[in-house]
Amino acid sequence: MRPGSNNAIVGTARRACLLACALTLGLSGPQLAQACVACGCSLNSDAAVGYLAAPGWVLSLEYDYLPQQQLRSGTHAVSRVPDGVELEQQTISRYLSTGLSYGSASGWDVSLLLPYLVRTHSTYGTFDSTAPLPAPSSSHSASLGDLRLIGSYQGLLPTRNLGLQLGLKLPTGQYGSAVKFDTGPGAGTPLDASLQPGTGSTDVIAGAYYHRQLGGGFDLLINGQFQAAVRHRLDQPGNDYRPGNSTTLSVATRYQRDSRYGFQLKVNLLHRAPDQGALADIQNTAGNIAYLSPGLTARLTPLTSMVVFAQLPVYSNLYGYQLLPRWTAGIGVTYAP
Repeated sequence: MRPGSNNAIVGTARRACLLACALTLGLSGPQLAQACVACGCSLNSDAAVGYLAAPGWVLSLEYDYLPQQQLRSGTHAVSRVPDGVELEQQTISRYLSTGLSYGSASGWDVSLLLPYLVRTHSTYGTFDSTAPLPAPSSSHSASLGDLRLIGSYQGLLPTRNLGLQLGLKLPTGQYGSAVKFDTGPGAGTPLDASLQPGTGSTDVIAGAYYHRQLGGGFDLLINGQFQAAVRHRLDQPGNDYRPGNSTTLSVATRYQRDSRYGFQLKVNLLHRAPDQGALADIQNTAGNIAYLSPGLTARLTPLTSMVVFAQLPVYSNLYGYQLLPRWTAGIGVTYAP
């Protein structure tokens, strides 16, 4: 910032929806474009993570694209900011995420999620209406992000359609001042801590989910999650940073008449508290967003599934001035031997 059978059908849906590994359970998280509450597609598949339709291994690979180019404040788009406030140009994030999950017959499910992030960011710096707009300062980074390890248990009810989740986000990504501006007046100066590939914090993730088949090929999945940093490496006075807590709620309905194709429609809600610390942009890292997310799943082979989805923000109430994507998109493949 600053310079087949019913079981087979359900199994296919589950494998397809485990694809959003970058910010799964985060939220994200997804920590996608962390300087802004608008984390985007990390919310799309959160509701399905942890749901165990059948025991075994699942390997997933997904690509997500998040173009944050619309400047917003409160509930409206804006074209400028007040004097003394940073005027950002855009943030483009691309995630290539790998996930590995194992579910046991006793109802336990463990997932390991690791994103590789490619991000470009540009900003005009502090706005001054009395001076011409300067050339933007820009940066480009490509590195691993923060690792997530999530455990789920859905043996609470005989029907095994109610589950609990508990996990950790670990500080494996670059954080602090690792990424710096490449060009423009701010060349050589670091990005805000919130725009680095990692947060430098260890976060606890807790959640619950509920799944129910509605009949006629429809099913319902509800998931709520809370994430909070419990330890942060940037903890020295004047050089401290703690990402804000986040709460997500996802309600999804799916339609699947056979094991080959399926359709899904989700409403994803996100609330994020402000970041804290001397390195935080406290006034511009909080808010509430509602997304509408349609998607399509397809079975490519008996062991391989694909999912394609988009996510559209239908409501936002953002603190300060933040960049919000008009849309995000993702595509992924899972392999479940």
